[in-house]
Amino acid sequence: MPVHRKRFRIEESFFGAAPISTEADGDGMPMHREIMNELRALREQMAAPHRGAPVEGGIDPTPQQASDAQILLQTYRAQIEQCEKLKVELDLIHDAINRTKQEIAMLHGKSFDGAEMAKITGELGAVVGGTEEATQQILEATEAIDQAATALAKVTSPDQQRLLSEEIQERVVSIFEACNFQDLTGQRISKVMATMKFIEHHITVMMDIWGGIDAIKAHAPGAVDDRVGDARLLNGPKLAGDAGHASQDDIDAMFD
Repeated sequence: MPVHRKRFRIEESFFGAAPISTEADGDGMPMHREIMNELRALREQMAAPHRGAPVEGGIDPTPQQASDAQILLQTYRAQIEQCEKLKVELDLIHDAINRTKQEIAMLHGKSFDGAEMAKITGELGAVVGGTEEATQQILEATEAIDQAATALAKVTSPDQQRLLSEEIQERVVSIFEACNFQDLTGQRISKVMATMKFIEHHITVMMDIWGGIDAIKAHAPGAVDDRVGDARLLNGPKLAGDAGHASQDDIDAMFD
């Protein structure tokens, strides 16, 4: 008795829609096994590229390998971005160091070398010496004027009065001459101030290079007054607008 079985789609594509009958002991089973073998071969061929079948230029990676490669690529990109940022920061630091070196070289070449500092010290020494000399000359002249005026009030001889008057006039002229020290002192101090302003300017530039004065203050130690004894009481002379100084009115009030 013929046995009818379900037709596979692959059989329909090969043999059409005609029914197929097979005997349990006939040639149907070998045909079925051959068809199934062909189906398995087709299935293996279709799955081969995803399992690493040879392609042009090598072997296609598996999905896991492709995922690992993508993660590794993202890691490399992140590291490259970090390196680029680090390079930018290092370039900024390198530029700041070079600019600071230039400012220090400028200060050393025009302000802090031996000749320039010796010149500044000499100018300040000349100011002190000129002030002392002029003060001494003015005091001597005023003392002589005082003595001549006292003598002039006592003498009655016209000749003596004339001599004393001439002496007083000479002493007054001497005082005027001594007061010229102020002009020389002003010129010398102006030279020193110009050098100090030059130094201040370049120090300010260096502070700006490293973030400004606020950034520098953050690293500055607290002010410590290491003076001892009477030196701690020396806070004058007072400048205009200075606080913490006693005025003459305050001193007078203490004796009232």
